[in-house]
Amino acid sequence: MTRRLYVGNLPYDATEKQVRQVFETADRKVVSIKIVIDKDTGKPRGFAFVDLETPEQAKSAIDELNGKDFSGRALIVNEAEDKGPKEGKSGFRAAFGGHQDRGEAKGGFGMRGPAQQMPRGSTRGGGRGGTRGS
Repeated sequence: MTRRLYVGNLPYDATEKQVRQVFETADRKVVSIKIVIDKDTGKPRGFAFVDLETPEQAKSAIDELNGKDFSGRALIVNEAEDKGPKEGKSGFRAAFGGHQDRGEAKGGFGMRGPAQQMPRGSTRGGGRGGTRGS
């Protein structure tokens, strides 16, 4: 078990000091608290990560605080999962640049299949000049 906990269902106005008061006891020492902020709005997103000194302290915090009322909301407290590197097809590189690092064909802008191998010009159809449909 890790020492990092996910704390969900926080009130949007919760402060680091308030979260520390909930988690820190005589038997538990909070190392750090990270309240997650939305990049676009600059406002809290309603969850945080709390690091405790030992895995045993983390387990006791989960057992004691999961479901506990905090400013009228039931806290969700569990072990934080390691995010790790992204493997999905998202972001700029996936949408516009292909996946050269994985050996996939370089297409860009969603080009896939036989259209990539077609020659440019009048035989391709449409555009300026050339003939259509022949």
